[in-house]
Amino acid sequence: ADSGNAKLSVAATAVPHAEILNFIKPELAKQGIDLDIKVFTDYVQPNLQVAEKRLDVNYFQTQPYLDAFNRNRGTDLVIVTGVHIEPFGAYSRRHKTLAELPDGANVVIPNDPSNNSRALLLLAKAGLVTLRDPEDDMATLRDVVANPKQLKFRELEAATLPRVLDEVDLALINTNYALVAGLDPARDALVIESHDSPYVNFLVGRPDNKDAPAVQKLAAALRSQSVKTFIEYKYRGAVIPAF
Repeated sequence: ADSGNAKLSVAATAVPHAEILNFIKPELAKQGIDLDIKVFTDYVQPNLQVAEKRLDVNYFQTQPYLDAFNRNRGTDLVIVTGVHIEPFGAYSRRHKTLAELPDGANVVIPNDPSNNSRALLLLAKAGLVTLRDPEDDMATLRDVVANPKQLKFRELEAATLPRVLDEVDLALINTNYALVAGLDPARDALVIESHDSPYVNFLVGRPDNKDAPAVQKLAAALRSQSVKTFIEYKYRGAVIPAF
């Protein structure tokens, strides 16, 4: 890009976030913004680096995750705009349906607070467990009040779940990691979140830059009709526009 362009750095996870950002990069260049996309494989550094002003914004997370992060780390990151939903699903290589799960089945779920709760809410909706409060987006294993199949839960880092899929009866996997592992959520998931999922993925910034012209241009580009079409065509239901 020519030196006249304003640089805007954005932290993102590889799929689909960085792919969507790369898709709008040429459009933003025309608007005078040189989008610098930094790809991360974890869910902590993107927030820390924005909070510490090493990067401008990030695009990878849901509001329950952001709320928990701000609370636990004392940060004050803010939502700029919502872009898409990645329906969260349960996968198995051993069983074709949830009904086939044996008593005492081994189930792995993510260990970070918001995805942990998200997994339990999905299993509760599917009737495999009962939670004290079925609406609690911060539910933990301690809130499971009934587990008729005596499912054995293990909590692992979200990114590692696809790797253990062959060794367990059921794995609850974030769609971005499922896609990287070659799973097709629309076809392979035994149960998956619906379109009204509260887990929208947001563009996130700081109070001091959320209204900056470059950040607002990025937000507008992410919610454009061309991005909607790109998401629907490229991800075939594994990622759903949230606008």
